[in-house]
Amino acid sequence: MVELDALAGKIRALITAGPQGDFQQFEPLALELFAYQYETNLPYREFCDARGVNPSVITHWSQIPAFPTDAFKNTLVTSFPAEQAVMANLTSGTTANKRGQIFRDELGRELIFLANRVMTASYLFPDFDSAPRCRVLILAPSPQMAPSMGMAMGMEETRVRFGADNSQFLLTRSGIDIGALVCALEEAEQSGQPVAFIGATGAFVYFLKACQKRNLRFRLPPGSRIGDGGGYRGRFGAMDRQAYFGLAQEILGIDADHCVNVLGMAESATNFFENSLRDRVQGNASSRRRMVPPPWVRTDVVNPLDLSPLPAGEVGLLRHFDLANVPTVLGVQTDNLGVVLDDGSFQIIGRAQVENGMVSEMPAERTVGPMGDNRIFRFLETYVNFSIRFKMSLSRRHRHPAPVAMGADCPCGEGIEQLVEQGDKK
Repeated sequence: MVELDALAGKIRALITAGPQGDFQQFEPLALELFAYQYETNLPYREFCDARGVNPSVITHWSQIPAFPTDAFKNTLVTSFPAEQAVMANLTSGTTANKRGQIFRDELGRELIFLANRVMTASYLFPDFDSAPRCRVLILAPSPQMAPSMGMAMGMEETRVRFGADNSQFLLTRSGIDIGALVCALEEAEQSGQPVAFIGATGAFVYFLKACQKRNLRFRLPPGSRIGDGGGYRGRFGAMDRQAYFGLAQEILGIDADHCVNVLGMAESATNFFENSLRDRVQGNASSRRRMVPPPWVRTDVVNPLDLSPLPAGEVGLLRHFDLANVPTVLGVQTDNLGVVLDDGSFQIIGRAQVENGMVSEMPAERTVGPMGDNRIFRFLETYVNFSIRFKMSLSRRHRHPAPVAMGADCPCGEGIEQLVEQGDKK
């Protein structure tokens, strides 16, 4: 019987060490965690037995069965008694009319918050110490609005851990608060306080394009950045990656390497971040964009047709083995297409699609945002984008001689200046 407290302590220490931790610790910990989950997680044990796999025949982490994301929709997959659950998130995935839930106990909640606090500090804020903090502006729902959305919980953690006191969520029940957003940008211009935008890629695309149409420009302070989720297949909404970077620079004054794409999944614990900002801070400006698994995670790629392992550089389905997944399963088989590179990092291409009953090696045309493909999350994401476009077209922009307080009395709540009236009529 695996002693959970001792195992959890070793995993906790590896995560706390961050990206520079000992990669050699993963192998023995993965084998130990697999043995624990095989013993305590009945659905997972049945899944492994059906494949003739158990701890006695495993000699390498890559042999550990990866549980498919779709299976979470039909099965309660936990390695602890269900009555000990303290956290529940809706599953991600491509089934729009079926939702499952991912449950975590106290240990699971601790590990997921710890892992993503370490990753956020290392990849989205690698140039910041505990102070000074930047202002975090979140174009997504708060946990109060979406209590079952893991992304909302993670963003709240980011706001609390890394944001200044004037950080805020900008999505209300009437959509994105454009007036408050513009007020915040103007305050940043005047105060010199850097801004960190966090939200769905599509929301940034809609806002940047609306600003471009109305000839609105902001010169945000050095150190401002964007952390966006979604925009896979090299597409960011209706534009390609380079066009997106160009707009971020043109409209906000944010450099391309301060635009960090994020991949998160309800079925797994650790979020993955692009390396661009961390590499710039560390002086590796020539490094190509990719997502780098930390020491407590491994990512590999398998053939979409038969799930056989693929060598580095070939496109296949990504699977992640995450030690922070103590309360669920170590290995998760995704329906994301991607490429694993020689150093173990990876690039995501998009969501796989099924053609004639078989998984295609070509990704689906539709991009998938960080809220996932559940119908309610898709509706919410569509509503966010619509509210940006609609409110920007109706509003006026006011310039203030000095920073103003945020809140219900903010004059910018009435909108932004309509600079191209005839352009809106076309």
